[in-house]
Amino acid sequence: MTHAHHPETPAEASIILPMPPQAPRAGTRAWERRVATWVLRAGGWRMRGALPDLPKAVLIAAPHSSNWDGIWIYFAATAMGLDISILGKEVLFKIPVLNFVLRRYGGIPAVAAVGDTMFDQTVRLLLQSDRCWVGIAPEGTRKQVARWRIGFWKIASAADVPIVPVYLHYPDKVIGVMPVFHTSGNMQADIAQLRESYRPWQGKHHGI
Repeated sequence: MTHAHHPETPAEASIILPMPPQAPRAGTRAWERRVATWVLRAGGWRMRGALPDLPKAVLIAAPHSSNWDGIWIYFAATAMGLDISILGKEVLFKIPVLNFVLRRYGGIPAVAAVGDTMFDQTVRLLLQSDRCWVGIAPEGTRKQVARWRIGFWKIASAADVPIVPVYLHYPDKVIGVMPVFHTSGNMQADIAQLRESYRPWQGKHHGI
């Protein structure tokens, strides 16, 4: 059964959440974390919930309705010192300056090879890493969709790692971390349950 969630006000939240011992840490400097925290505070954003003490996970973020979503998630992760790996198109990493920025902040090139898909590479990354959180937007687009893409579920299931659901609630400017979700053998039921848990949250332009 899915429990109802109620939107929190900024007063109930903190600027950033504490980092648990096993979560992957980014190689950010103290000044970078301070600047990111300042940007969140200046933008009126707060965080809610708790980061789970997990070495490996698939982090999903929704609702995804604006390019700003990734920017606020980036500042939140940087402020906490959390390392979130995101696979991107290999061509982007061939641009010198962009290559540095992407790799510096969690980007990993998806190397195109016959018979080796991005799904395969992501699962392999999780299996071969001691600590790794992979970030995925389950909607796959900024438009409101009737169905989520199933890749995040298949990756979490294949790598045998839990899912960390994160939401962005624009009316109260809250970035929240919901309880860890463990996949079962029923993909459709799992995704339906996860989507239902996002119902109270409103993105910049739409909800779930």
